[in-house]
Amino acid sequence: MKFNGNAWKFGADVDTDAIIPARYLNTSDPKELAKHCMEDSTNPDFMKKMKPGDISGPIVTSSDGAVLSVLEKQAPSDQDFAAKRDQIRDSLLQSKQQELFGLFVANLRDRMEKSGKIKINQDEMKSLTRTQGGEEGE
Repeated sequence: MKFNGNAWKFGADVDTDAIIPARYLNTSDPKELAKHCMEDSTNPDFMKKMKPGDISGPIVTSSDGAVLSVLEKQAPSDQDFAAKRDQIRDSLLQSKQQELFGLFVANLRDRMEKSGKIKINQDEMKSLTRTQGGEEGE
């Protein structure tokens, strides 16, 4: 058998929830499922980059695997966008709020440290930020 197209490869042990996230398993419509394929993976733009005719490399999970092929791509309709518009806006707003809150907390901490109102125990911070591999975080 001969295939033509680009090949896209993922590493071993891909979480099956990354292939098709469980939150979309309320449908069995292949076209609907394809819209969300690999969106929770380490490469969420994977399906956006693939073109019709492209074939993925084997996507190996802990128990099985898959090979994906793009048959066609359909742009979302205005109705699709309208249905998701509020969700997209809310997600962007929440992300921006989290970013601003993080900046606020970092700035507040920095000012309080400089003024002597608080002192950060660096040894304790290092122990709290260690990764699972035993290395210290950045």
